[in-house]
Amino acid sequence: MSDKGGAEIMKGRPRSERLSSLLSEDELIEDYYEPPPANDSGCWNDYGLSTLQSSGTVTSGSSSMHSGSPEGSDAHTQFSPIIKAGWLDKNPPQGSYIYQKRWVKLDADYLRYFDSEKDVYSKRFIPVSLVTRVASIGDQKFEVITNHRTFAFRAESDADRNEWMRTLQQMVDERKLKASNRMSLFHLANGTLDAVDKCGLLELRGFKNKLYVVVAGDKVFLYKNAEDYRQGIGITYIEMNVGNVKDVDRRGFDLTTPYRIFSFLADSDQEKEEWVEAMQQSIAEALSNSEVAEKIWAVEANQFCADCGSPKPDWASVNLCVVICKRCAGEHRGLGPSISKVRSLKMDRKVWTEELIELFCQVGNGVANQFWAANVPPSEAVHAASGSQERRRFLIAKYKEGKYRRYHPLFGNQEELNKALCATVTTSDLAETQSLVFCGAEVSCFSGDPDFPNPIAIAQQAGQRLQMEFLLQNKNSEIPRVELGSGEEKHYSVVLPSVTHSGFLCKTPSMAKPVQERKSQEEFSRRWCTLNDSIFSYYENNRNPLPNGEIKMGEIVCLVNNPPGTHGFESTFELYIEAERLYLFGMDNSEDIRKWVKSIAKAFVAPHAEELLNHDFERVGRLHYKGGLNLERAKEGWFALAQSTLYAFFEDSDREEPLHLKKLQELSIQGDSLVLVERRRTLYIQGERKLDFSGWVAAIQKAAGSSGDTLSEQQLTESDIPVIVDRCIDYITQCGLTSEGIYRKSGQNSKTTSLLEMLRKDARRVRLKEGEHQVDDVSNTLKRFFRDLGDGLFTKDYFQDWLKTAAIEDEQEKLEQYRRLLSSLPPVNRATLKALINHLYRVQYFSDVNQMNTHNLAIVFGPTLFQTDGKDYKAGRVVEDLISHYVAIFNVDEQEMRKQQDEIMAIIKMRIAGSSSGTQHAGDFICTVYLEEKGMDTEQHVKIPATMTAEELTFEILDRRKITMREKEYWSCFEVNEREEAERPLHYSEKVLPIVHSMGTDSHLVVKKHQSMENMLVYLASRVGDSKHGMMKFREERNLLGLGLSTGFHDRYFILNQSCLRLYKEVRTLKQRIPALENSHRPEKEWPVKNLKVYLGIKKKLRPPSCWGFTVFYENEKHEKQQWYLCCDTQMELREWFATFLYVQNGGNVWPSESSKVRASRTQQDSRLGNISLIPLRGNENEMRNSVAAFAADPLTLL
Repeated sequence: MSDKGGAEIMKGRPRSERLSSLLSEDELIEDYYEPPPANDSGCWNDYGLSTLQSSGTVTSGSSSMHSGSPEGSDAHTQFSPIIKAGWLDKNPPQGSYIYQKRWVKLDADYLRYFDSEKDVYSKRFIPVSLVTRVASIGDQKFEVITNHRTFAFRAESDADRNEWMRTLQQMVDERKLKASNRMSLFHLANGTLDAVDKCGLLELRGFKNKLYVVVAGDKVFLYKNAEDYRQGIGITYIEMNVGNVKDVDRRGFDLTTPYRIFSFLADSDQEKEEWVEAMQQSIAEALSNSEVAEKIWAVEANQFCADCGSPKPDWASVNLCVVICKRCAGEHRGLGPSISKVRSLKMDRKVWTEELIELFCQVGNGVANQFWAANVPPSEAVHAASGSQERRRFLIAKYKEGKYRRYHPLFGNQEELNKALCATVTTSDLAETQSLVFCGAEVSCFSGDPDFPNPIAIAQQAGQRLQMEFLLQNKNSEIPRVELGSGEEKHYSVVLPSVTHSGFLCKTPSMAKPVQERKSQEEFSRRWCTLNDSIFSYYENNRNPLPNGEIKMGEIVCLVNNPPGTHGFESTFELYIEAERLYLFGMDNSEDIRKWVKSIAKAFVAPHAEELLNHDFERVGRLHYKGGLNLERAKEGWFALAQSTLYAFFEDSDREEPLHLKKLQELSIQGDSLVLVERRRTLYIQGERKLDFSGWVAAIQKAAGSSGDTLSEQQLTESDIPVIVDRCIDYITQCGLTSEGIYRKSGQNSKTTSLLEMLRKDARRVRLKEGEHQVDDVSNTLKRFFRDLGDGLFTKDYFQDWLKTAAIEDEQEKLEQYRRLLSSLPPVNRATLKALINHLYRVQYFSDVNQMNTHNLAIVFGPTLFQTDGKDYKAGRVVEDLISHYVAIFNVDEQEMRKQQDEIMAIIKMRIAGSSSGTQHAGDFICTVYLEEKGMDTEQHVKIPATMTAEELTFEILDRRKITMREKEYWSCFEVNEREEAERPLHYSEKVLPIVHSMGTDSHLVVKKHQSMENMLVYLASRVGDSKHGMMKFREERNLLGLGLSTGFHDRYFILNQSCLRLYKEVRTLKQRIPALENSHRPEKEWPVKNLKVYLGIKKKLRPPSCWGFTVFYENEKHEKQQWYLCCDTQMELREWFATFLYVQNGGNVWPSESSKVRASRTQQDSRLGNISLIPLRGNENEMRNSVAAFAADPLTLL
C-alpha cells in the first residue's frame, strides 16, 4: 500500500500539519487508526521522528546505486557514502495490512529509511553489524532480521527485491568478516555504542514520550527508549559538525542544525548543564581538524592505539611519542604531565609543529613499543574492551614504573649514560636516544663543552631537528622507577581534574576537633571563594588580590554535606584535610551549596572513582581498607555514604561496590579498624587521621542502625527480615514453643518497653538469653513492634484489600487473591510476613501444650498486624487463613517443608524427654559441639541447660562416642576462635551456656585432649609462691578509635599475681618486685586478672616472633574492650605463664581431683532419645540440613 492509502486513513489530514506537530506519521496513524490484530509480532514497531523541513510531492522511482559521496542534502554532512538507495514499502506498527512508502538508504554502517529522499534525519536506523540475515518472504517482499527485531520491506518488483537482498547480504557478510578481527568503530557486538560521553532520557518538545539520547564522539544518537539503545536500533543520529547548542530557558536547550531544531528539556538544571557540555564537546570533536591525524596515521603502526590496539586513535603523548585512543588518553592524564603529556591530534592544532609530526612518523608506536613494551606478558596486556582500572594498572606499570621496557646496557651508570646521550643526539638514531633518556640519561646534563653545554645544544649544532624536538618534549619528564614498598607515609598524588567555581561563602575558623555543637550565623564570616587549578582559595572580599588561605584538592580527605538546618545557615558542608583540620562553610541558598559541593567533590575525588558522585551522598572521601584474602597491606579506596548504603571504589576494582549497612551481620570496632561483616566478606576500614575517621565511624554506625518505624528502615538480615523479628522468633522457638498461653499472656510492661528500646537502638548487639529474658516479655515485644509499625505489615495502601479477601467464599479464588496481594507487598514486608506466619505455623503444632491453636493465634495477631481495635473480625480471619494455608499461599516447597517437620520432631522429642524426667527443657539451648576437630562427621548437637558445666559437657560427648577416659588423659572443652586463630580451654566448673551466648559466628566448641595439662600441673606443684614475673614480647591493639596500631612486638617486663597483671617498660629488680616497694615504681599498665580472657595462639598475619604466644582480651566494668598479644621464647615459658593464669583466676583449682564422682552423679540420658544427634535450632542452614539425616529413618510423621 502506498502513502495514498495512509492518507485515506488519516482522512485528508494535510502533510504540513504532520510536520508541524513534531509527531511522525506512524504515531498519528496509531492515534487515529484502530489496527486489526497483528499477525506478525516479530515485526518492529515503526515509530520515529519526522523532519521539520517541508517536503515536496513524494514520487516513486526505482532504486539507484551510488558509490561516491552522499546525494542531495546529505552532502553537507559526513554520512558514509551511500551504497544503495531507493523507494521501498515499509511494514508499519499495525502489521501487514498497511505498507507505507519509505526512502531507504544503505551505507557501510547503517540501513536507514526516511519519509522522503530530501530528508536528512531518518525515521529509523539499523546498524549493519546487527543484521544476522536477509530473507525473502513472498512476492516482492523481504525481511531484514536482527537478534531482537524483524523489519519487513516490499519492493516494486522481484528483481528490485533481489537486488536489495544481494547488496544488503553482501554488506552484512563483509561486516561480519571485519568484525571477526575488530569491532565496529561505533557499535559493539551487542549494538550499544562504545565510548559514550553522555546518555539518558530527554524530553523532545512536542514529542509525547521522552527519548533516550546518546552523545558519542562527534554524533548524537536518538533512540525510542533505553531498551532500543541496548539493542542498537535507533531513530536517527545527528552529525555534530553542523550542530550548535543554544541555551533556551531554565531546563531547556536547543540543538540547532541547518535542517532542524531539536528542542530538548532536561529533568533539572544540573542535567541540562551536563548535556550542554557533552554536546559542545561533541561539536568541538566534530569540527576538529583531521589533517594532523591523517599524516600520523600514514604510518601503519600509528593506526592503532599503542596501549590497547583500538583503531584510529586520535590522541597522543607528545613526550612518549605514542599515539593512543581516547580511553587510554584519560588514564595517561592520571599519570601526570611529568610522565605523559597528552594532546589531541585533531583539536590541539598549535602543538603540532612540522618537527613534532615528523618525529611521530619516525618514532611513533612502532619504535616506542619496541622499547616500552619489549617484555609485556600476554596475561598483563590490555585490549580495546579493557576496563579503566585494568588500563590504569597497565599504564602505571608500563610508563611510570618502566616494568616492560628494554633496559639499556648502560642502565645504572649515570656518567656513561650521559656521555652516550651527548654522542647519540648528533646522529639520527631516535630509538637509541629514547632508550637512553628513559633509562636515566639526563636531558640537561653538562657535556663538558661550554659552547654546547647540554645535549639539546649539541643536537641543535649538529642540525638534528628531531633529536632537539624529542629532548625538548622530555626536558622535565620523570624517569620510570618501580616503587619499593616502605613504611614511609605516601602522599596522595593522583592528578585531579581541573574544575572552576567561584562565589561567596560563609566560613568559620578552621578546627582541630569535630563540630559537636550547633554553630550560629554570627560565628561565620563572609568570604569570597574560588576553586581553580585544583586549589580552593578564600579571600576577605572579591576585590582582594591575595587570599586569606588556600586548600589544595590533593590534601582533602573527606567532604561532608550536612543535613539542612545542622547549623545557623540552612545548608553547610565540611572539608577535612590531611593536616587534621576541619573547615566549615555555609549559606542559606541550598542551590549554591549544592553547586559548591559538586564542584569540590569533582575536583578532589580521583577521576576513576567519579561514579561515586552520582549518588546523593552525605559524605565522600578516601580511607584505607583491608579485605579479601590479603590482609597484610592496607589499600586506599574511595567511599561515599548515601542514606544506608556505603558505596566503595576499591583499588583493584573498576566499578563501585555497594555495602548495605542495615544488612550487616556485624559492625564493630577492633583496634584502629571499623569492621563490617557481610555474609560473604569482611571489610576492615582504617583511619589514618582520627578527625575524619571518627566522623566516618559515627555516620556509618548511625546509617547501619534503625532509622524509623517502617520495616525497610530497620536493621535487616540477609533474607530481608528485620533483626528485631528474627531475634524474637529465634528465642521463642528455642524457649517458648511449649509455654502455655504464649502470645496471649502479656509480659511486664516496663521490661517490654526496655527490651523494645534496646532492639530498636541496635538489634545486632542484643542477645536474648534464658534467665535474663522471660518468654512472655519477648513475645509481647514482638507484638508491640508490629503494632507500632508506621506503615503496618500489610501497608496502608493494601490492608483493606487483605480484609476484603477474607470475605471471599470460593476457597481457590481466595487463595489466589492472597497470593496476588502477597506479591504486591514490598520485599521486606513480604519476607517478614512469611517468617512470622512460618513461626506461628510452628507454634500451633504445640497447641496441645501451649493452648494456642490457629484460631487463638489469629485472635491475638489479627488486631496486632492490622493495627485495629479488635472489632473487625476480618483481621483475625486473614491471619487464620494465612496460617492454615501457609504451604499453598507462600509456595513452600517439599524440601523446605521436610526440614521444618524435622525441626518440629526434634522439639517434640525434647519435650517428651523433659516431661518424663520432671525437668523443664523448653529453655534448653541446642549447641553444636565437635569431637577433637571441626568436621561434619565429628559434630554432636547437645542440649545445654543453664546449669551445665564444661566438665559435664565433656563427659556428655565422650559418652555419646563411648570413649573411656584413661589415666593421665586430660579431656577438656575448648572455645575455638577461628578469626583470631586461638583457643581457650574452659575451666571444668565454668558454665557453658553463657559461653554459647557470647560466641560469634566464627567460634565453636571442641572437646579434645589437653596435651599440656600434665606439664602444667607438674609445674604448679613444684613452684614456689603464687606469682610469676619475666620478659615477654608485647603487642597491643588499642580500643575504640585509638589510632596508631603497634607495627610489631616489643620486649616488656610482666608481673602476674593473685589480683592483677602489671606491665613495665624496663626489667624490675628483686627489691622492686617486693610487694612493699611496688607502689614506689608504678607500672606502665595494669589489669585486674578477673577481667582477662587468655587464649592460646596468635593469628599469623601479625607475624609473631615465635609460635608460642597468647591472645588476651580485657573488658572493664563499662564494657570497653581491649585486646593484646604476648609471645614467649620457648614452649616451656608458654606453659608456665598459662598455668599461672589458670591458677590465679580459679583460686588454685586448675583440674578436678575426683572427676569420676561428677561423672557418676550425672543424670543418665533418657533412653527414648537414644544416641541421635538433636536438630540444632540455632546455627546456620548447613548445620540444620546436615542434621536432618539423623531423623531420616524415624517413622514419626506429623503431617
